[in-house]
Amino acid sequence: MDNTISRDQEKRAAHPAGLSMLEKRRIEAEILKHVYDTLVASHGAQVAQDTIAKAVRQSSIEQAQRFAAQTDGPTSLQSFVELSALWQAEDALKIEVREQTDATYAFDVVRCRYAEMYKEMGLGDIGHLLSCQRDGTFCEGYDPRLKFSRTQTIMQGASHCNFRYTYEQEE
Repeated sequence: MDNTISRDQEKRAAHPAGLSMLEKRRIEAEILKHVYDTLVASHGAQVAQDTIAKAVRQSSIEQAQRFAAQTDGPTSLQSFVELSALWQAEDALKIEVREQTDATYAFDVVRCRYAEMYKEMGLGDIGHLLSCQRDGTFCEGYDPRLKFSRTQTIMQGASHCNFRYTYEQEE
């Protein structure tokens, strides 16, 4: 019997097969809602938000590190773009690409089912902690040369999210 693990198997380990990222975030949010409510009751809203933000940030970095470790060859902007399809599955994000080069990937999200889901769950006030903050911290874990900026999100009331990624080449 062959005991080697294929790249596809490794990717499924970082992201379970048959479970969309949208559904994964729903499951996480169902649990974190109870943690958040408990922390608000015992320590106040600010401590609860800070705690959730810290935990989700660490989770995002660790997840990104697992994805990076499973990338065929070195990580790059292109490998990141290919990976980003996971977050768009099930029409979770409707995007409009503004620019895509070897060093730049810019797009706007014009519909975000993550934001819709968190609001439906009564978590609209912390949806940015559960989802949006991951966008930047994911870069930290995936490849420190991948830089992210955004000035607005649907989650916080804007008409669209403006994602801007740049990739710093090695000197």
